[in-house]
This record gives sequence, structure tokens and C-alpha cells, in this order.
Amino acid sequence: MTARTLIVGDVHGCREELEDLLEESGWEDGDDLVLVGDLVAKGPDSLGVLRLVRKLGGRAVRGNHDQHCLKWWDARQAGDDPPKLRPAHQRVAEELEEEDWRWLAGLPLWLELPEHDALVVHAGLVVDLPLEEQDPYDLMNMRSILKDGSASRSYEEGTPWAMLWPGPRLVVFGHDAVRGLQNHPHAVGLDTGCVYGGWLTGLWLPSRDLVAVPARAAHAQPGKD
Repeated sequence: MTARTLIVGDVHGCREELEDLLEESGWEDGDDLVLVGDLVAKGPDSLGVLRLVRKLGGRAVRGNHDQHCLKWWDARQAGDDPPKLRPAHQRVAEELEEEDWRWLAGLPLWLELPEHDALVVHAGLVVDLPLEEQDPYDLMNMRSILKDGSASRSYEEGTPWAMLWPGPRLVVFGHDAVRGLQNHPHAVGLDTGCVYGGWLTGLWLPSRDLVAVPARAAHAQPGKD
């Protein structure tokens, strides 16, 4: 029997909603837990999210907001002046401890789930480009494919990349709260804007059942990376 895996959309520091989702979904010890990235920033408890995921043995891919914070940590590690951060990211920089940073820095750009013939990435993939040749920036930031076939972070132009993804391997992703839930034959987008007052959504594999819980509060506005 194939083990169950719960894949969770962008949490953005909303620890209580993550706990709500785990309870609502019926997740239990022995189930796999995978997050699509953007674990930190914007929400009220980034540190709590990281430590809960680590406590449960969860895995995650690296999101663009995780990366923003890691640039600060990388500079500090190198002895360089750290970049100036937006307030949402500065709060993360001030509260994380060394063990938290090291776990965050270890997040890969993608996770393969061969038992489900699935792949998890934060933002998206360029169609027909081998996984190893994908641009790391696109993996964490893209939302659309333009007419020339290139990736774009815009949700206002181009075609949602997930509409074009041919499969057969399923790709589960986040990052695109403005478009919300995207449920295509071979690609499922789980960012339903929890930190913006929307929902936190999870996907069970292999059943492809969706589960969602409402946000407890809005902490940011959508459409701003």
C-alpha cells in the first residue's frame, strides 16, 4: 500500500492555520508531510512554522520568500553587510536561530515523489525543459508562459504555466495566490492566499483529495511579491 502524502500550500508564517489543516485533514504519524515553499514571512509566526514542520519530520521546497530571507543569512555567514530587507522579512531575520537557518538553507528547489509519480516545486516549470536545466529563479518565481515560450513572474500576461503542463508526472506547486486553486490534469496549484485572509489548502496523494481551512486573519495584501 502506497503511503499517504499531504502536500500543503504556501503557509507564510501562519502556524495556527497549519495546525488547523493537519487536524482537519486527518494527518497522522506515518503520513508524509510536504510543503510547497514560502514557509516564512508575512504571517505572524514564521519560527513556529519552521519548528512545527521539523518536529513532524516534514519536508519542503524553497520558495521565493524563503530565498529573500536566506540572502540575508548568506551575507551574514560570509561576513558581508546583509541586504536591507522589507519589514516582513526583517522579522524573520531577527527571530530565527542558527539551527532554523540551516534547515531553511537546506531546502531544495524541487522534491521528487516517485511513489506518487509526482514532483513538488514552489512556482513553476518551463514546459519541455529538462528539470536539471530549469532556471532556479523561475522555479521560485514564475507564474506564466509568454508567447515566446519563456517564463514570466506576471499573472497579468501570458498563460498559466500549469495549463500547458503535459504530464504525465503530476506537478504540485504554490506561489500564485491571485489565481488561487489551480486543478489541472497534471498540475495542481495550492496557494489559496492564507496569509491574505483566504484559505490554507492541502492535497492528499495518491487520492488527489483536497482539504482546506479558512485563515484566522489577514496579514498582508496579495499581488505583491
